[in-house]
Amino acid sequence: MLMLLATLAARAELATAELTAAGVAEFTAAYQEWSGARFAAATEKFRQATARPDATVTNFYWLGVSEFHRMLQLRDHPANAAAAAAALESAVAALTAAAERDAAHAECQALLGTLFGMKINGSLVRAAWFGPRVAKYQAGALKTGAANPRVQYLLGMGRFHTATKPAAREEALKTLLAAEKLFAAEAGKAAAPLVPRWGHDSCLTFIGRTYELLGRPPEAAEYFRKALALRPADHIAQAGLKRLLAGAPPATAERP
Repeated sequence: MLMLLATLAARAELATAELTAAGVAEFTAAYQEWSGARFAAATEKFRQATARPDATVTNFYWLGVSEFHRMLQLRDHPANAAAAAAALESAVAALTAAAERDAAHAECQALLGTLFGMKINGSLVRAAWFGPRVAKYQAGALKTGAANPRVQYLLGMGRFHTATKPAAREEALKTLLAAEKLFAAEAGKAAAPLVPRWGHDSCLTFIGRTYELLGRPPEAAEYFRKALALRPADHIAQAGLKRLLAGAPPATAERP
């Protein structure tokens, strides 16, 4: 009986691991293509994994990451506003579940800080309600993950979106450049199948956008090209480079 139970448990763990690995592969393809359909497919695999009794923090983390990116992809199209809002709430729920399983998971904390920042969306009332949570999650992320490139990138992206003066944009740029160095160091290391590697090109894109808003077009163009070299489907970098080549004014820094 004990051997049978052990065999069944091993098979369950394998099934969960296989679902998660398939989800990561689908997410990676979705990210490269910026495909809403593939983000949805990845999300479904992660959701199946989290529904299993042996689900771990890794399963909930990846569900949150997939829903976060699906939400960003949906926000590219105003008609999808309701679906994007639902994906945001789903991401919050998954990452909260992950953080409950591992309070020291820096990327979960950083993503939650970003999502609650997006909930504020320029409202003073919502800022009073969600602001303390943003500060709490950002502090928690930095406490255990200051050397994590995605933590620094998400923090820098948040600073970019809230900066209205050159000094604040310089602070955002400083954080994003620090993230760039961490991403470069990470790229030189082998990664296990379930280890996250997303965010590098987006970090470069936001460095480009920050340079653009600071009135430094040569540096902005350089970073947009760097981002596109990593992910040609990066539509924000594409639009930024197109603006610079056309001599058009920069886009605003408001959250999409």
